[in-house]
Amino acid sequence: MGRWSLDSSPAYLFTDLMSRMLSPYDLNPLGFNPLRDILNDSIDFERLARAPIKLFVTATRVRTGRGRIFRNAEITTEVLLASACLPTMFRAIEIDGEPYWDGGYAGNPTVTPLVRETDAHDTVVVQINPTERLEPPRTAADILNRLNEISFNSPLAKELRMIALLRQVADPGTGEGARWARMKTHRIKSDMLATFGSSSKLNAEWAFVTKLHEEGRRAAGEFLDAHGADLGERSTADLDVLLAEC
Repeated sequence: MGRWSLDSSPAYLFTDLMSRMLSPYDLNPLGFNPLRDILNDSIDFERLARAPIKLFVTATRVRTGRGRIFRNAEITTEVLLASACLPTMFRAIEIDGEPYWDGGYAGNPTVTPLVRETDAHDTVVVQINPTERLEPPRTAADILNRLNEISFNSPLAKELRMIALLRQVADPGTGEGARWARMKTHRIKSDMLATFGSSSKLNAEWAFVTKLHEEGRRAAGEFLDAHGADLGERSTADLDVLLAEC
């Protein structure tokens, strides 16, 4: 169909129907997740705990709906599974007796620790969920997909709006407000992602994954060509437009 869509795939349609009628607790009572073995084989968590580069991973507490941020020494296979746990596809991941879902519901990504806990002067956001879609969704699947996109984009938009506001009101100095106000913000995005249908998010064909990889490198290269010299100097993302939309 030219959109890498799975809309005509019987397997996708059956899986989509089952996800609306049965929960992962019905369909996957043993909690099997193929990512668990892949993560165990691929990541040296002891080395990650000692890494000089700070890594922050967010998961959402099912009970309260609030996000929890995990740092290098706390990150395990279960934490990474929790951070990518879509509740219609996987059972909630328990960590210390607390069930967690995908962190995108609470922070996507969480910008706060980048400002509070690092000496970085720039935040570069790589956006994979389209913020805008020109055509209104009409099918049930597209409506649900757009609701998910809005939900996942909302936490980031709120934090970026706070940065824009603090830029206008924060006094010069060394306080936290000033740190937020001085943060230079940039965004890497691809308009191509908005052309894909909602079912493409479950398309694991190697040709499609390769296409996404190539598009990511193209978008990053385009950003560096246009704004590489701006890093450390000034923001290139227009955050004031978020204030105008309030």
